[in-house]
Amino acid sequence: MYLSRFLSIHALWVTVSSVMQPYPLVWGHYDVCKTQIYTEEGKMWDYMACQPESTDMTKYLKVKLDPPNITCGDPPESFCAMGNPYMCNNECDASTPELAHPPELMFDFEGRHPSTFWQSATWKEYPKPLQVNITLSWSKTIELTDNIVITFESGRPDQMILEKSLDYGRTWQPYQYYATDCLDAFHMDPKSVKDLSQHTVLEIICTEEYSTGYSTNSKIIHFEIKDRFAFFAGPRLRNMASLYGQLDTTKKLRDFFTVTDLRIRLLRPAVGEIFVDELHLARYFYAISDIKVRGRCKCNLHATMCVYDNSKLTCECEHNTTGPDCGKCKKNYQGRPWSPGSYLPIPKGTANTCIPSISSIGTNVCDNELLHCQNGGTCHNNVRCLCPAAYTGILCEKLRCEEAGSCGSDSSQAASPRGSPALLLLLPPLAALLRTAGPLAL
Repeated sequence: MYLSRFLSIHALWVTVSSVMQPYPLVWGHYDVCKTQIYTEEGKMWDYMACQPESTDMTKYLKVKLDPPNITCGDPPESFCAMGNPYMCNNECDASTPELAHPPELMFDFEGRHPSTFWQSATWKEYPKPLQVNITLSWSKTIELTDNIVITFESGRPDQMILEKSLDYGRTWQPYQYYATDCLDAFHMDPKSVKDLSQHTVLEIICTEEYSTGYSTNSKIIHFEIKDRFAFFAGPRLRNMASLYGQLDTTKKLRDFFTVTDLRIRLLRPAVGEIFVDELHLARYFYAISDIKVRGRCKCNLHATMCVYDNSKLTCECEHNTTGPDCGKCKKNYQGRPWSPGSYLPIPKGTANTCIPSISSIGTNVCDNELLHCQNGGTCHNNVRCLCPAAYTGILCEKLRCEEAGSCGSDSSQAASPRGSPALLLLLPPLAALLRTAGPLAL
């Protein structure tokens, strides 16, 4: 009996040791998201937070107009030329491709001439307001990385609001107000982003900068993401570590640049004068030739890839996480509460890997249900990883030279076994076995 208890204690201790082995480095920095770089000191590993690359997000959105029949051309109608508001012999006809202006033309390739554009019906029902909501939806949380740019083919609107949603369109918050007269339109004093600071960067402002009438050099409206980044990263965005530190520690700032949906509310078309010319209502409409939204999938710093499959964006999660945003721990890896990855400490960050549950320790570590072996390791009998000579750890995730302190890694990143969550989880059953074992007689 004593021998069997001894063997049980020994087996549990071996399990504790093997579970602890890979985690100090994985908790300390991003072992998965590292790349080799060449410096004056030679070849080194560069660690970084796991996040997908920034890309053109308009390739993945769905657009909805409200009212749905606001696009011109059904029935066909005439409108005035945008360069000459009194030449009103242009025609919009939805049944003729050359004369149609459907909403998808806001997102097509703009490298040819003449430009293609979406266009609304004209203001023929004046004085009833001519208002349009353009909703852009991703069915996925995304993080904005560059300015939102809207290019108008008509005059820029006299009044407009850009809104965002963080809950897939259930609720909306204003991002920025645009008007030729902010005080009259929205009871707000006009400001520009240059009037803000680190402490007021989340302030919702009204700007008159982008609301002039039509001219060939004033077609564009911006929502300035980079100017807000610059309050933390410097005017040329060279100090990104400072920005990442702020994003990591300030949830409101991180949420400010995060959206699931955007909504462009066109409230009043460009009039150009104090009064609307009721004899030439075909002068007034909205036309947008291009919308640019650049960003990345939000994966909570647990993925480097985001795939688009079946009209849906999904993160390819690392660190034993799962879900569309890598927002929870995988089955059998709930040994501690899920946590997003961290940019801190700069530059290596903290991966906050999900760790095995007590009930799963000793089960398969490299089958299809769980993680695959890393760095060229091979799975042996769906139970353990056989690692190349240069790697060690349960999943071959750890460089042997790092363990020996001979490849430039920071040994201070290694966590003390005493503080290891995996060890803390396993100590109670180990202690219980020791209490019941009594003196060992072999």
